[in-house]
Amino acid sequence: MSEKVNLALLGGTKAVDQENNDMFKWPIITDEDEAAALQVLRDGAMSGTDITIKFEREFAEWLNMDYALAFNNGTNSLLGAFYGCKIGVGDEIICPSITYWASALPAYTLGASVVYAEIDPVTLCIDPKDIEHRITERTKAIVVVHYLGYPADMDEIMEIAKRHNIKVIEDVSHAQGGYYKGRRVGTIGDVGAMSLMAGKSFAIGEGGIFVTNDREIYERAIAFGHYERYNDSIQTEYLRSSLGLPLGGYKFRMHQVSSAVGRVQLKYYDQRIQEIDKAMNYFWDQLEGVPGLRAHRPAKDSGSTMGGWYATHGHYVPEEIGGLSVTRFCEAVQAEGVPIGPGCNLPLHLHPLQHEVDVYGHGKPTVIANADRDLRQPKGSLPVSENIAARLYSLPWFKHNRTDVIDRYVEAFRKAALGYEALLPGDPGNPDTIGGWNFFRQRATR
Repeated sequence: MSEKVNLALLGGTKAVDQENNDMFKWPIITDEDEAAALQVLRDGAMSGTDITIKFEREFAEWLNMDYALAFNNGTNSLLGAFYGCKIGVGDEIICPSITYWASALPAYTLGASVVYAEIDPVTLCIDPKDIEHRITERTKAIVVVHYLGYPADMDEIMEIAKRHNIKVIEDVSHAQGGYYKGRRVGTIGDVGAMSLMAGKSFAIGEGGIFVTNDREIYERAIAFGHYERYNDSIQTEYLRSSLGLPLGGYKFRMHQVSSAVGRVQLKYYDQRIQEIDKAMNYFWDQLEGVPGLRAHRPAKDSGSTMGGWYATHGHYVPEEIGGLSVTRFCEAVQAEGVPIGPGCNLPLHLHPLQHEVDVYGHGKPTVIANADRDLRQPKGSLPVSENIAARLYSLPWFKHNRTDVIDRYVEAFRKAALGYEALLPGDPGNPDTIGGWNFFRQRATR
């Protein structure tokens, strides 16, 4: 039964009556960051590589990896990883449909195709059970997205990849610094690529980076888009005959203001995300047992963590609260003073780009331009991905473990869930579309 609570949406008092902006301000920028950025500007070193190379070495050391390569953004770090793994014309990659578009679309630039796989409804990451039957002789890689910070099931995925001799590319853009069973995400597959833009938990302004222990992957990515480093230091023999010009015709160099800030942020990153982890776990611990609400986080004794809890969400179980729509639930929480929203990224396999758009003038849709069969996946083909948005909602992203403040936000969610009966009469249900293709743009700094 619903409880009688003083819902703000229906004229009651807000649970959160002040903005508490310092709880959400990110990244944390200090005099040290500002001095590092200013030094680059004063030295006229914006387009150099010396500071970036230092950042790469420190980043690789942090993750105990052999190589790190910085990029101007996370999308190009993934493109570099794809090229490094020899993905090319006619090849296929397997990627979850619920993710930001950069996890998949760079494949089209290389003439490859994307086959979308289902997600696990609990982790929200690619479902290992839906991978193997999608592998063909053209499959070159599995793209694993640690979605919303939750580590994917890497043990099972790596076993599948090994069995079929295909690469694993980890997209760590939501989970920098997180652990999967005691191992850092991004260090388990063949290459781990990630965004470092201002909204992420590891935020340096704008940029991306990948890490790998495979020198060939590393040097192929240099050859593809880092012309000033495509020089005599390259050891991969077949790359040495074409030194000097970027093989892809791209320039992926990171701006050195970003790499300078990145060096400072790295020094404090683990400490800061530990504070976030404490705060977010405290929030969920207080909501344990509230009907309709479930935490999206690994078990505490699993050795897995959420990293910086980027774009953190919660599971919604409408069956436990009278079938109240997630849209109406979020409306009630918003009225309590908490700016959240329903849904997640829309399924990529349903976008027109995956069905009818001819990007490069092939005379047929790009998705099948170089394929040996029709890879288009219609509505109904990935039911979990297509229906998951109605069972998810965004959360406040606490940067400090101030329990007295967090308790007010807890109360907002508790009130909306426990007072569901009063919300049912005004519930219009969910709209046909919940979320968006660029879903995190409005929520990344919350």
